[in-house]
Amino acid sequence: MKSRWSDAEAQAFVARYAQQGVGEELALRVYTTRLLGGDPLLVLHGGGNSSVKTRQRDLLGDEIDVLCVKGSGWDMGDIEPAGLPAVRLRPLQRLRALQRLSDEDMVNAQRGNLLDSAAPNPSVETLLHAFLPQKFVDHTHSTAVLALIDQPDGETLARDVYDGAMGIVPYIMPGFALAKKAAEVFEQKPDVEGLILLKHGIFTFGDSARQAYERMIQMVTRAEARLQRGRRSVFAPARLPNAVAPATAVAPILRGLCAITNDRATGFAKRQILDFRATPDIMAYVNGAELQRYAQVGVVTPDHTLRTKNWPLILPAPEAHGLERWREQAAEAVAAYVARYHEYFERHKARPARPPKELDPLPRVALVPGVGLFGLGAAKKDAAIAADIALNTVITITDAEAIGRYDCVGEADMFDVEYWSLEQAKLGKSAEKPLARQVALVTGAASGIGLATAKALAQAGAEVALLDRDAPALAAAAKVVGATARAIPCDVTDASSLAAAIDGVVAAFGGLDIAVSNAGAAWQGRIGEVDDATLRRSFELNFFAHQSVAQHAVRIMRAQGTGGCLLFNVSKQAVNPGRDFGPYGLPKSAALALMKQYALDHGGEGIRANAVNADRIRSGLLTAEMIAERARARGLSEGSYMAGNLLRREVAAEDVAAAFVFLAQARTTTAATLTVDGGNIEASLR
Repeated sequence: MKSRWSDAEAQAFVARYAQQGVGEELALRVYTTRLLGGDPLLVLHGGGNSSVKTRQRDLLGDEIDVLCVKGSGWDMGDIEPAGLPAVRLRPLQRLRALQRLSDEDMVNAQRGNLLDSAAPNPSVETLLHAFLPQKFVDHTHSTAVLALIDQPDGETLARDVYDGAMGIVPYIMPGFALAKKAAEVFEQKPDVEGLILLKHGIFTFGDSARQAYERMIQMVTRAEARLQRGRRSVFAPARLPNAVAPATAVAPILRGLCAITNDRATGFAKRQILDFRATPDIMAYVNGAELQRYAQVGVVTPDHTLRTKNWPLILPAPEAHGLERWREQAAEAVAAYVARYHEYFERHKARPARPPKELDPLPRVALVPGVGLFGLGAAKKDAAIAADIALNTVITITDAEAIGRYDCVGEADMFDVEYWSLEQAKLGKSAEKPLARQVALVTGAASGIGLATAKALAQAGAEVALLDRDAPALAAAAKVVGATARAIPCDVTDASSLAAAIDGVVAAFGGLDIAVSNAGAAWQGRIGEVDDATLRRSFELNFFAHQSVAQHAVRIMRAQGTGGCLLFNVSKQAVNPGRDFGPYGLPKSAALALMKQYALDHGGEGIRANAVNADRIRSGLLTAEMIAERARARGLSEGSYMAGNLLRREVAAEDVAAAFVFLAQARTTTAATLTVDGGNIEASLR
């Protein structure tokens, strides 16, 4: 591993933060923390921590000793000074005299000594940083170090590799007891450059930010060098089917099987979002003949159990033409996983002082031979984090097996972290948004009603895929919708383009729950005179594209087995045709009938189908030229035409979007048409 320290970058950090009143020591602490956090082989998603002992002024203006330590919720990769809250150092150090200290009292003591009461909670390993005398302290979960120490003889290996340069600390759960033990180990040999925490990770320290950082790099490099000696080939391949089903066929089935179908809070299935990976390292791992052995031992560091649970779900390899049989096998595997989790909870639930609340028993990582690895989570971000950690687990276990045999902390220790009282206290404190855990696609999403609908669905908690043939506008629209939104260029009238786009939605999120078929265009012409080519073009976009989108969506929803929602933009032309608008109104009328047919044919599978009947929408299907032309024909101003309804209010694209979101949440409504036009009796239904 190479040091990424740069004198120029370091001084740039010092200069930048000086303008904000931040001292040099804290500025350099931010710099090296980012260097560590930017390497996934050291730190992942909020893991690890760092600190600096410095001096700051309190409210009275007195200069006091403080520990600036990574705060909860901050990621080392992009940390700012605010992510290293200052805690009064002397009171923390005095806590070492106690014989025992509960986690709750520890957190209370740390919060009570913050200089800023609004700052985030200091790291749970704050006392370990405080009890060590060095000015700068770094902590990571290096994959190389974990591969070395996650062995039956990990302590012996560590002592051999580090030859007295590092203190060796036995495994103890993070908190007060670990902090005291680490300080004792250091004091037995105060010339060490850091500490190896068996089955956990590595600490290094120094008198400067650079020294602590570069010691981390040096000690990780020693572990890497040892992992290259005496390696043997690992993961002899298992036999796989001649033709393996693709991930896009497997994902919806897996997603459905890993959903809670009777969630009383929402009335919907409590689904999970998927994140798929299939790197060469992952494929060698999941295709190994002994996968059931090495992948079921446990997490490489207990911190990971909060994101991935203690072991992954292992599924059989899916034959391309045998998915129904695979579904049965996968259902059995999920049921066995859930049963195993319940048994694990029952075995250990008496360990905490207070009876814990059992967490949901569903997996967060699934391994599928021949296919790859899936991370599962309540949102795309959570699924991606689970997949990232699972990839690091693959790397760690691969290296561990190459020099020995992978072995981690025991099941009881993993339970203690998963059911930590500090984590239990967080349960139920944040309500999910109404469309959380659902995947939505919107066609015609680059502008107007489509873009407004995509934004509204995302704001309601859904993961959103935007489909449109205008690729540049689509990319810009996706940025507006949100960080996890997917822009998928697509011509909905082209069968291959649409099929590829639907596969893209499944690849991105694992499935589909809400399909908003919105794309359309308003061709004009007097019926009887309009040419066939115009009619056919209109039917291709305004009817057949709706059918194609719905057909693909239903296929995925049926594979999931958790219901779904089809939503169609039919416009007022479906029920109140306009003069010379037959080329537009006729296919829209057919689309309205299509919606009812889907409701009729698939309602028994929990798939709802509804429509929005909209008219005179600002930024919708009516172009500025069309609005002006219609207003002139009626002797009205453009503004008067747009508000020419019973309520005399202009209707915006956001109003139509709100109707789509309402219907997406209306769990007992199907075959319904919701009118959004400010009031037009001729277009009203009931």
